[in-house]
Amino acid sequence: MADMIVKLYDLPALEPALARCSRSGVIIHRARPPEKPRALEWIGREFGFWASELEKSFAATPVSCHLAVRDGQIVGFACHDAFAPNFFGPTGVDDSGRRKGIGTALLLAALHAQRAQGYAYAIIGGVGPVEYYEKVVAARVIEGSNPGPYDGLLV
Repeated sequence: MADMIVKLYDLPALEPALARCSRSGVIIHRARPPEKPRALEWIGREFGFWASELEKSFAATPVSCHLAVRDGQIVGFACHDAFAPNFFGPTGVDDSGRRKGIGTALLLAALHAQRAQGYAYAIIGGVGPVEYYEKVVAARVIEGSNPGPYDGLLV
């Protein structure tokens, strides 16, 4: 899977995506340190080895992960600056929350946070749904980036 690059200075607005989630009872927020145990348990159960990158995101100040929460339960997450500086990901939404705008809101929340840190561009690492990222944030594939920095990972 190739990496993609996205211009952080030309992102869609975050507020409409957050409002859409809110109308369906989902709140997107930057994770807070006391949420780490629940987030690690959920991500470990739902997405396996990504828990290690989530753990790294909790070591940052502020935490470099956003959570989607419905009725007190985590339904999605998006990290940045976890695998490497200036990288977006990993990200995931559970089956109950897919195709409802939650992933888009998480993506935009994390990318806007990276822009607020001063980055002009971000790398979306090891992309699965290329067309999604092209459509939502005008990301472009980085030619020759497969396997890129993930080559030889012991997972």
